[in-house]
Parts: sequence; C-alpha cells; structure tokens
Amino acid sequence: MEELLSKIAHCVEFGKVDKTAPYPPDMKGQEGADELTKQAIEQGIPAETILKEALVIGMDKVGVKFSEKKIFIPQMLMSAKAMNAAIEHLKPFFQSGEVKRKGKFIIATVQGDLHDIGKNLVKMSIEGAGWEVIDLGVDVKAEKVIASIEQNPGAIVGLSALLTTTMANMKNSVADIKAKYPESIVMVGGAPVSQGFCNEIGADFYAPDPQAAVAFLKAK
Repeated sequence: MEELLSKIAHCVEFGKVDKTAPYPPDMKGQEGADELTKQAIEQGIPAETILKEALVIGMDKVGVKFSEKKIFIPQMLMSAKAMNAAIEHLKPFFQSGEVKRKGKFIIATVQGDLHDIGKNLVKMSIEGAGWEVIDLGVDVKAEKVIASIEQNPGAIVGLSALLTTTMANMKNSVADIKAKYPESIVMVGGAPVSQGFCNEIGADFYAPDPQAAVAFLKAK
C-alpha cells in the first residue's frame, strides 16, 4: 500500500497524468496518477488515505518547490492535471461523505480582471491540501461572492487581481463582503497586491504565493 501511495504522490509532484502522457519525459510509458489511483481504490485503500497520504503529500512538495522557484507555472499546471485525474476517482467518496473535506474555500478573480492562471494555481494547491474549492471564475462581482458565502456558510474567501487597475475593485469587494458578513475571512493575492494593501483594504490575509495560502488554511 505504501509503495502505491508513494507512486501516486510522485506522479502528482512531477505531473504524470496517465500512461499516454508524454510528460515528464523520463516517465514516458509509465502509469500515471489516473491509473494508479484507480488501482489504489480497487485494492481497497480508503479514499481518505489516498487523499492525505498521496495527493496532499505530492502537492505539498509541488508548493514548496514553486515557492522556492525550483519549478515554474508550466510544471505547476502539469501537477494540477495529474492531481485532477486522481481527484476524479475520489469524487464519489467526497459526495457520499465518506471523505471529509477540511473546509470550503471560495475563490474568484475580481470584477474587471480576466486573468486566471494565478487563481487556478491557488485553487489547485488548496484543493490538493484537502479543501473543497468553489471557483467562481474571473471578472466576478462582489454580489456573486456574497451569494456564494450565503450558500456556503463559514467558507473562506480568496480574491485575486493581476492588474493595478482592478485593485480598486478588490478593495470594494472586500468592503462589500465585510459589510454583509463581517465574520468572513478574506484572503487576497496577485501580482500588484502586497501586505500593505491587504491591511489597507481590511482583508484578513495576504498570500504572496499558493504555498502561503495553503499554510494559512492549515493553521485554521
């Protein structure tokens, strides 16, 4: 069992999706996260064990390497594909309640901003850490975020902005969210965002990278 879980974690870490995937070159022709996760379930390994002892471990390693600039966005995206391939096999166990998620995280790129790579990297990392992620997409108005909070009480909110011109919209969104749900925890991030800006707009946490976002949630 331990060897199989280790192989799944390795596939996630290095972005090996399935046997047909050419990436990474040194694993060409080998089974990937897709086939190995299916095998693990067929062998009776609990879905929660696969999540915690394979996927979370693999994503932790990816996050650390990304924050240390040992890998970059293309590698992160391949790891995301591998993790998603594995998650597909676990979804029935999430839906049945057999596997408990650590919590819910609502994520969105703020109104006026169409960039989603940063948001997607954070989403992938948080989902890989065992949280249920509700992705509202890009160019999202505060009203849509507030509606999602209403539907998912207690969810933590993550807002992303890549343009300096949309930072004002982030400020307004945080203000609207806090006015309606003052107890909501709001995390912010994106290239032009800083700790100072986070403090200025009344957000609860600034995540400079996906690993910081995961570390913050782990502390909750």
